[in-house]
Amino acid sequence: MRIKILGSGCTKCNLLEKATRESVQRLGLEADIEHVTDFEQIMAFGVMTTPALVIDEQVRLSGRIPSADELDRIIASTKPAASGGCGCGSCC
Repeated sequence: MRIKILGSGCTKCNLLEKATRESVQRLGLEADIEHVTDFEQIMAFGVMTTPALVIDEQVRLSGRIPSADELDRIIASTKPAASGGCGCGSCC
């Protein structure tokens, strides 16, 4: 799982990064987490308000910091299926 936190490095962006790392640990997942601060890279995702959470190249949240429970649900819902597939039910 590849997770990107999009934001300038402000307090809210840093809080989302910290909360994301805690959520990944709580869920027992492995993830590459990157904090993207480059404005051009952020705009490439179409994000207009930060912080934003991108999981496997899809924007999952933008403009706010979710509760711990909501963040766990967002991350868990994108977790690959135990069989090693992507979890979509059709391609793997």
